[in-house]
Amino acid sequence: MQADQLSQVFGALADPTRRAILARLASGDLPVRDLAAPFAMSQPAVSRHLKVLEGAGLISRSRRATARLSHLEADPLREATEWLARYQAFWDERFDQLDELLASLQRSNEDGKDDH
Repeated sequence: MQADQLSQVFGALADPTRRAILARLASGDLPVRDLAAPFAMSQPAVSRHLKVLEGAGLISRSRRATARLSHLEADPLREATEWLARYQAFWDERFDQLDELLASLQRSNEDGKDDH
């Protein structure tokens, strides 16, 4: 995934409405009116969110009879997850260091109690 597309994906995911739309599309393709139903916003506002998601490659849109359906495209999410996973080792190491520090403090505290 190119850096620019990664920026678009994270930008699209930054909005809670767009994340909710993606979650709904994980269950299957939906027309705009069905996607708009749970939100306190107009159908054109939902369409603007869909345009951002489509620009980031997170959804595709097609026509089926008179309905315009939105479809989840999960590959960009996988690629964003892989990018984030690079930092998992960093956080694992930090948590291991914190565990060691806490264990050391606990041992010091227990050793100090024995002296009294």
